[in-house]
Amino acid sequence: MTGTAGTLAHSPSTAAQAEQQIIAAHRAYEKSRDTEPAVRGAWLEAIAAGLEANADELVVLGMADTHLDEGRLRFELRRTVFQLRLMAAEVLLGEPLGATIDNADPDWGMGPRPDIRRVNVPLGVVGVFGASNFPFAFSVMGGDSASALAAGCAVVHKIHEGHLRLALRTGEVVADALAGAGAPAGLFSTITGRAAAELLVDHPLVKAIGFTGSTAGGRALFDRANRRPEPIPFYGELGSINPVFVTEKAWAARRDEILAGYAASFTLGMGQFCTKPGLIFVPETDTDDVGTALGGYLADKPRFPLLSPKLREGYDEALAEVAGSDGVKVLVPGDRSEAPAPTVLATTAEAVRANPELLAQEMFGPATVVIRYRPGTDLASLAELLEGQLTATVQAEPDEELAALTTVLRERAGRLLWNAWPTGVTVSYAQQHGGPYPATTAPGTTSVGTAAVGRFLRPVAYDSFPEPQLPPPLRDANPWGITRRVDGVWEPAAKVGK
Repeated sequence: MTGTAGTLAHSPSTAAQAEQQIIAAHRAYEKSRDTEPAVRGAWLEAIAAGLEANADELVVLGMADTHLDEGRLRFELRRTVFQLRLMAAEVLLGEPLGATIDNADPDWGMGPRPDIRRVNVPLGVVGVFGASNFPFAFSVMGGDSASALAAGCAVVHKIHEGHLRLALRTGEVVADALAGAGAPAGLFSTITGRAAAELLVDHPLVKAIGFTGSTAGGRALFDRANRRPEPIPFYGELGSINPVFVTEKAWAARRDEILAGYAASFTLGMGQFCTKPGLIFVPETDTDDVGTALGGYLADKPRFPLLSPKLREGYDEALAEVAGSDGVKVLVPGDRSEAPAPTVLATTAEAVRANPELLAQEMFGPATVVIRYRPGTDLASLAELLEGQLTATVQAEPDEELAALTTVLRERAGRLLWNAWPTGVTVSYAQQHGGPYPATTAPGTTSVGTAAVGRFLRPVAYDSFPEPQLPPPLRDANPWGITRRVDGVWEPAAKVGK
């Protein structure tokens, strides 16, 4: 196939090859699903160490496959390694297991209660589709793969052809690390090509799918997963505009600061972040020259070609569609060079009320839309026009009453930001990277942070089982020394005897 860095001789996986890998993954899952936390955590640590040991080679491959520079790729790889180790620490604590014990209680308020004990168990084989814009963080060993392995699942990863050589080599590093750590063969593998991808969604041994990509592609796979005789969970991140609302008071106090921050955020990575702010609502005044101000802040922003020809084609089409809409004008003209200059379009609140579709067109690249609203406008009513989003930002002053606006935004987005910018998604315990459709297909989950592990688990309750028949995390002695909730009281791992 042909990529951004030349021609690579690689034959896509056949359906027969994918079939064998899925079967091998299932066998590996059967061998490893009851592995104790210390061993599973060691597997994740081995992957992290393997990526670190091969960092120089992987970064060089990433630079050849994409237009990303060394600094960006090294940071993204460090993020990936950090994520693996953070999840390994959670596995050691037993947090993903959610072990809960209700001892028998003859005096329970609704009548005698039997002994009931619940624990989360892995789903099985998980298919993961890599993203084009993050060759490490949302790719071969990105959040979906890492969280599925942390949950105790096996992973078959569909490589994104936008960084094929890097992905193939990363897959080898991961497989070698797992083998060296004693994990069963087949626990992680990679496939390429459309035939293998379709089989991955259709195969009865595959129990969940993780996806990051376009709305059209993700929706097609989501529908396919739901047409199966046994539908499976599809955790898809599709598209988001990530609106920013600037209040009149904030605009008067910090206009230049806000515009500088906005310019930096929507051009970060050439606008190829899923959390790029694509819309900003600002008050309309007679004296403001927003175009000139933004143009100044954009003049020195780094420029490089978009990640792939296909991405560039989609960007050009989306930009042309929005720019050609009624009531839209060009505020800061970009260009059609190989590394396109940022484009800023402008319209009014009245125009988007008449044509709300303007608020739904994602331009995946260095372009954004400024929407001017008249003083006294109800911002909450504008927010109601939006579809589901990953993020929504409010630029305001601390003493403002904005409950109506933030309540609407809470209904529309998974992460709300106050006087900050959405690009840059840290990996942490409280992080939420998800949102109502079309941002994602599963708004109750996150694809970033430790809570992401929960997507690939399901709870099982053991009612009235004798102690020897219970799985280790539910036995009274707590042989794994994990965090548990017993009769409604949390027992932290650090305080239990092992």
